[in-house]
Amino acid sequence: MQKTITAVFIFLCFSAAADIRSVHCPRGCPSLLIKNNDVIFNHTYALSNNPKTKFADWVAYEVNVLNFGDSPGRKWGNDPLIDDNDSLKEPDYKGAFKQLKTDRGHQAPLASFAGHQHWAELNYLSNITPQKSALNQSSWLGLESAIRDAVGFRNSLYVITGTLYQEKEDTLPNANEPHVIPSAYFKVVYDLKGNAASFVFDQSLPRNTKFCEQKVSNKTLNNMIKYSMPSFTDSIQIIKRLGC
Repeated sequence: MQKTITAVFIFLCFSAAADIRSVHCPRGCPSLLIKNNDVIFNHTYALSNNPKTKFADWVAYEVNVLNFGDSPGRKWGNDPLIDDNDSLKEPDYKGAFKQLKTDRGHQAPLASFAGHQHWAELNYLSNITPQKSALNQSSWLGLESAIRDAVGFRNSLYVITGTLYQEKEDTLPNANEPHVIPSAYFKVVYDLKGNAASFVFDQSLPRNTKFCEQKVSNKTLNNMIKYSMPSFTDSIQIIKRLGC
């Protein structure tokens, strides 16, 4: 299976420059050509895994009411399509909460896929980063909840989320392989027409921070990212749908 995926990826790399689209990123995915990254298209999301940091540079997914359901719980695992050496493993997170006050933060949220047949993919550690508890449990969670509240039947929203490395962060105390923890995160929330709202969340944000306060322009976000993104238009309508 992994050889087949690799062959497809090589074909994409050498194909003519065009948007690669899927249900996860219908207006085009972020760059598939980030050096040494593995791009994975799972049933519930697409992601670009960075073997140097050990985390995904970006994750793209659809928020669709048909995928909602009761929480199925957490059973951590590794994506079988990603080499074991290219992402962290569950024991690497031991002691992280006590020493660094971090959670295992989902990039694509489990709550948005709790009713999906392949919900277990959300708990692959390639979809997880060490995220400060004050961020993960507050403004980050608030935006994820607002996105779910904003969608309806045949009225989905789409998200591209990812990691930023603007400052140096402490590493996990018990990880036995080199890695780089993100200092910030972004989310772009958009519809099929490309109307979008972009947000940036620093790891050190206080717990009482409101997600609406983290809104940035699409241009500002693109200047922070070292790879190409699809074209989006800043939209007041999307901001209002999110309750800001």
